[in-house]
Amino acid sequence: MKKDLDWDHLRIFLASVRTGSFRKAAERLAVNHGTVHRAISALETDLGTRLFDRTSSGLQLTQPGETLVAPAEEMETQANTITRKLTGLDMVPSGTIRLSLPPAFSHGLLSDMLLEFAKRYPEITVRAISTNRVSDLLRLEADISLRVATNVDDDVFGRKLIRFVQAVYASPDYLERHESLVEKNGEGAHWITWGDNHDWIAQSPFPKAKVRHVLPEVSMQIEAAAKGLGLIKVPAFAGDADPRILRVPSLPVLPGYNLWLLYHGDLRRVARIRAFVDFTTAYFDRNKHLFTR
Repeated sequence: MKKDLDWDHLRIFLASVRTGSFRKAAERLAVNHGTVHRAISALETDLGTRLFDRTSSGLQLTQPGETLVAPAEEMETQANTITRKLTGLDMVPSGTIRLSLPPAFSHGLLSDMLLEFAKRYPEITVRAISTNRVSDLLRLEADISLRVATNVDDDVFGRKLIRFVQAVYASPDYLERHESLVEKNGEGAHWITWGDNHDWIAQSPFPKAKVRHVLPEVSMQIEAAAKGLGLIKVPAFAGDADPRILRVPSLPVLPGYNLWLLYHGDLRRVARIRAFVDFTTAYFDRNKHLFTR
């Protein structure tokens, strides 16, 4: 028996089984009658056995033919799956994208970006996951991740979108109450910050300000600052977007971080992934002034 079977012969075999006739199988597959005969003969030669008995009522499967049906149908299922996936790569982009991104980027910025994206790609649905945890792209917990990162895993494709700056903000009322903030190096003022490591404060514009509250998300810090609870150091694009807080006057912007768009290499040819990656790269390039001033 030949080791490698021709899938096209098996496809014709299944059509013959389902129609009960070589002629009807040829009609279903839009091929000529001779093609079906040759395929079945070749398959029987490869397998070293007869698959059909020809009777007056039509084709009857032999025992080897009956045995072949189930594995041939399994191959058909796999072939159809491959065809669907590969065909979809060059069709109109559609489907769902799971996007993981930090909470700081998931408010106004994401809405503005999605509004434009949805107009251009109405068949693509974006399902956002707002988290500070780095989603595992290798395990496909997300299709695409927007991440503040320095190094990129070898199995992950990445595009550096922008390097954003940070600034120090407070409410107008808080700034009025601490009018000598800069001269006093922050003495008497308070930071609203994040995490457990506050060593950066010693190198900040206000090293004498004390930590009052620790809040894990930028949106929570902005809300607290807007209520007059203290100073915050946040990405400038997030702070500038809220009219309730102001940058501390006379301070320069502070160094920020790189924002990367990351995705697994296996997905790079999927149409909807390509569309989102290209769109997002162009969007940040057009709007880089929002992140660097």
